[in-house]
Amino acid sequence: MQIETPPAEKPYEKPQGERRGLVIINTGDGKGKSTAAFGLALRAHGRGKAVKIFQFMKVPTARFGEHRMFEQLGLPVVGLGDGFSWKSQDLDHSAQLARDGWEKAKVAIMSGEFFMVTLDEITYPLIYGWLPLDDVLATLRARPVDVHVVLTGRRCPPELIELADTVTEMTLVKHAFRAGIPAQRGIED
Repeated sequence: MQIETPPAEKPYEKPQGERRGLVIINTGDGKGKSTAAFGLALRAHGRGKAVKIFQFMKVPTARFGEHRMFEQLGLPVVGLGDGFSWKSQDLDHSAQLARDGWEKAKVAIMSGEFFMVTLDEITYPLIYGWLPLDDVLATLRARPVDVHVVLTGRRCPPELIELADTVTEMTLVKHAFRAGIPAQRGIED
């Protein structure tokens, strides 16, 4: 490890633009995309801002750790899917759930009622062809000026990356699962 001297001067100039709603994307094969999005949702909620979270692959009855905490905090999370695609008994039904869920998320985005709308794991129904990318892009472009939208998932379409204001790619360096350690409560769920 190399030791560095802390900067003595601010390493950037203060931005001069206006504040507005952002499109923020967390993508890549590394762990932490949803976790980072939930951190933003908690930050906004902690500031008294209205937040809505849609999870495109989770079932409406999911009870992972984040669901339990969000429920305690009064932060709404809406499961729109029926779980991982490889567990689906009917992929046409899974696709329809994604389309129905997108209509709900679109209404929330366009309503202007929410400071932030999180679209967790939306890239999967997009890359599976279950959702029309053009409609998602058009909605993001037409949303009220103060609405922030956070999108997560692997293999984010380049058109979304181009549209976004902030994109973070989580890079997989090492993961316990690949070493044979199963998913654990409180870490993966």
